[in-house]
Amino acid sequence: MIRYLKHPDIDKSRWDDCINHSVNRIIYAHSWYLDIVCQGWDALVEDDYVTLFPLTHNRKFGVSYLFQPYFTQQLGLFTRNHLTEKLVHDFLDSIPDKFKFVEINLNSLNKVDPAIYHASPRVNLELDMINTYENLRKNYDQNVKRNLKKAFESSITIRRKVEPDELITLFRENYGTKEKKLKFRQYEVLRKLMICCLKRRSGVMMGAWLPDGKLCAAAFFLLDRSRIIFHFAASDSRARESGAMFLLIDSFIREYAGQALTLDFEGSNDPNVSRFYKSFGAVECNYYKVTIDRLPWIAQKAVYFKKRFLQ
Repeated sequence: MIRYLKHPDIDKSRWDDCINHSVNRIIYAHSWYLDIVCQGWDALVEDDYVTLFPLTHNRKFGVSYLFQPYFTQQLGLFTRNHLTEKLVHDFLDSIPDKFKFVEINLNSLNKVDPAIYHASPRVNLELDMINTYENLRKNYDQNVKRNLKKAFESSITIRRKVEPDELITLFRENYGTKEKKLKFRQYEVLRKLMICCLKRRSGVMMGAWLPDGKLCAAAFFLLDRSRIIFHFAASDSRARESGAMFLLIDSFIREYAGQALTLDFEGSNDPNVSRFYKSFGAVECNYYKVTIDRLPWIAQKAVYFKKRFLQ
């Protein structure tokens, strides 16, 4: 039986135990992670915390809806048992009617029938790290190798001593004014998330430094057992000229090569970003974005207008 639990009724100890032992475990689904990215999240639970489905919700203009939180690429269904398409369908059908609009990303092991649900594939890029560094490097394309040569010639150095605020500042000064999606609240969530992950030893910060001692590129990686996620990164114009980000990623791959790990680049539907990740030998592993629209007709038109013309 699938039960709908409001946030205060969720037993987070049992929740995390299920996530830790689920066949499709991922760090985004841990209760402490969800608490940071979506305060007050609810859940669907089946069979005494054997199968779980987080409901990340919000409310605007009197309408309750489910959304995909920032810094959380995939959620959906998690289970200790055999994961089937029917099980995913059962949970999607059990989302309470009070959520009038649903736009969420399932995880890569959640399969759905696009003939039944409005589901569109999203691109993720993953690199299997089990090989030796030398063999992984053989799969780099020529552009990566050229930029690595450039980075060595520019005397770029890679170190782990980077603070969350340094990475956020680097991003805001070089990308924030252009992309404009992240507001003050999102930066605060990101800062809290990085600090929490570093304290829990579930995160790693790495930076690229110019010979003059200036930070020109940095990245934050999430660590979760057999998966490492390239979670948030930024660079400036000097990093792009010197190939610093290429050296940073290469240094990370060199450090973790030969282990039973997956380097998850979090992918992108942007062809240029996708091409960059593929240049390190990463391959596509898709997941689904699911939309369920229960809004009245006039509200559907308002949502369409907002997305089409105001974003």
